[in-house]
Amino acid sequence: MSSEFYNKVGGDRISSRQMDELIGVARGLAADNKINQEEVEFLQKWLAANIHISDQPLIRTLYQRVNDILADGLADEVERAELLDTLNRFSSRDFELGEILKATTLPLCDPAPVLSFANKRFCFTGTFGYGQRKHCEQAVTSRGSIAGPLNQTINYLVIGVYATESWKHSSFGHKILKAAEWRARGVPVAIVSEEHWTRHL
Repeated sequence: MSSEFYNKVGGDRISSRQMDELIGVARGLAADNKINQEEVEFLQKWLAANIHISDQPLIRTLYQRVNDILADGLADEVERAELLDTLNRFSSRDFELGEILKATTLPLCDPAPVLSFANKRFCFTGTFGYGQRKHCEQAVTSRGSIAGPLNQTINYLVIGVYATESWKHSSFGHKILKAAEWRARGVPVAIVSEEHWTRHL
């Protein structure tokens, strides 16, 4: 058999071991249901040590996300909460950053509306390929919109691109279901995918 075959099999074994290790790291960090600055820095070091031998999109995406969090040297409370949520879902195997949202399972508006930004209200939920939630919010506020929590004055609920089939049971699922319920009652809230939103930026 070719060396290419052995390299691939060996690479698959390394990737599988890395994922098992990362699940263990994630469970350890999330065990007390909080994450501090030192733990974020530890995760960054672990990812940095593994990134060069990995072709796993999860490790690369998570590494980029942690680098973004620590770009200013400090993981603030919101950033730590979002990271904890990601680690919790990943370590329970309910979530993979490499798994793209299956739009057909979601109550997205069909057809999707044309988005406008001036004086519109946006709410973001889920985990985004675009960046952290604050980066998504900055993208719309810089275009004249308001970003905030889900309520009945929201014009658009944007759902992050990374999710699993079990989104209804996820931490962000209740927001999506609530918005869908309001929409069914005539509240003019549009539910759109991250992909649709980014096309309008």
